[in-house]
Amino acid sequence: MASRPRTLYEKIWDAHVVETRDDGTALLYIDRHLVHEVTSPQAFEALRAAGRTVRRPDLTLAVPDHNLPTTARRAPDGSQLPIDDPESAAQLAALEANAPAFGIRYIGATDREQGIVHVVGPEQGFSLPGATIVCGDSHTAAHGGIGALAFGIGTSEVEHVLATQTLLLRKSRTMEIRVEGELGPGVTAKDLILHIIGVVGTAGGTGHVIEYRGPVFEAMSVEGRLTVCNMSIEAGARAGLIAPDETTFAYLEGRPFAPRGAEWDRAVAWWRSLATDAGAAFDKSVVIDAARVEPTVSWGTSPEDVVPIGGSVPVPDSFADPSKQDAARRSLDYMGLRPGQPMTEIAIENVFIGSCTNSRIEDLRAAAEVLRGRRKSPQVKWAIVVPGSGLVKRQAEEEGLDRVFTDAGLEWREPGCSACLAMNPDKVPPGERCASTSNRNFVGRQGPGARTHLVSPAMAAAAAVTGKLTDVRELVS
Repeated sequence: MASRPRTLYEKIWDAHVVETRDDGTALLYIDRHLVHEVTSPQAFEALRAAGRTVRRPDLTLAVPDHNLPTTARRAPDGSQLPIDDPESAAQLAALEANAPAFGIRYIGATDREQGIVHVVGPEQGFSLPGATIVCGDSHTAAHGGIGALAFGIGTSEVEHVLATQTLLLRKSRTMEIRVEGELGPGVTAKDLILHIIGVVGTAGGTGHVIEYRGPVFEAMSVEGRLTVCNMSIEAGARAGLIAPDETTFAYLEGRPFAPRGAEWDRAVAWWRSLATDAGAAFDKSVVIDAARVEPTVSWGTSPEDVVPIGGSVPVPDSFADPSKQDAARRSLDYMGLRPGQPMTEIAIENVFIGSCTNSRIEDLRAAAEVLRGRRKSPQVKWAIVVPGSGLVKRQAEEEGLDRVFTDAGLEWREPGCSACLAMNPDKVPPGERCASTSNRNFVGRQGPGARTHLVSPAMAAAAAVTGKLTDVRELVS
């Protein structure tokens, strides 16, 4: 009897089930494990205490990213500069010691391959289509952009995967987000995912794995797909997926950890078979018209608090749900905004271009295109550009993008998580606003009292030039 049509998620899940339990959970084999300095120290110590080793060190990759300063890392004599914050220094030192002690490949803070773990994984070909990928970080969902089932895990789960290369999970429901048509000029993958979260809400994907489908995603670059899947967690989903295709294969071929020769041919044949079957059913489906998506910006303290750049700050009473009305009032109070205020009247003091959402070469090119021949507004006190990895940094410098940024008055930094979150020196001052290409606008996310407006790299560059939230389409035709 022929099997029923299956979704991309179901195919990857079925291929990795080691054992199904009576309670409905399943032991899933994990293909790749990415480790950084924040969630790993306790996991490694637990392994030592139990006398355990890492089950598959060859399938684990360690990269420091969250706590690293993005200013110079080497002194004039070539020695590595110390980390000022004691907690950050301890976490970074622990990773540097633990990785080799357990036989795990470690990409050091000054290695040219170093970067944000969710940039490094795909870039190195460590992340592959059809693979199960975990990391102690919620934005592991990014790797779904190449067709991997990727999701964040907690510290105890990090320990479990290190020890067993498996994880006990309950199967998620399936959700389809189909975008029909074509995106308009000036509208990017970041605008699209912000729009999607605005439509479905931050709980819209709860309990589901989202598959993004339709012509817009088929035409999108791998960098754009990684951006979309990265923010699936902001829609409440466990993970996001885009089916691997010729664009994916061209991106991965020849990368250091990618298969080669006959193994590559076999891998591609399997990857091609993963696409959702015709007639496969999803538990939930949302259809979006691409023509309705505009450059999008957040106004509140939740990723679902978004409007088109031509819109206004909403009036709290306009929401039907009383709890949402209360949340909107709290957000406006924290953000220092008034109901009905046009988004283009909101002044910006800080600009951050970076994060695992938007720090790849395509993102930097988009920002540089807006900044070329222009200067940062005097209104903007602090504006930094943080590449996602040392390899992205080198490529950007070879293309002259770093000079575009510095000529415009922005700072060109070393790779790292930077101002996405307040775990390193790159913090937004209290009460000040930041046009940020990161993924979360929570209270205090970029520093105590910081006010975050989520935007695309091009929109961040436009804000840097004008000193306020600005429709990038007015600057670039």
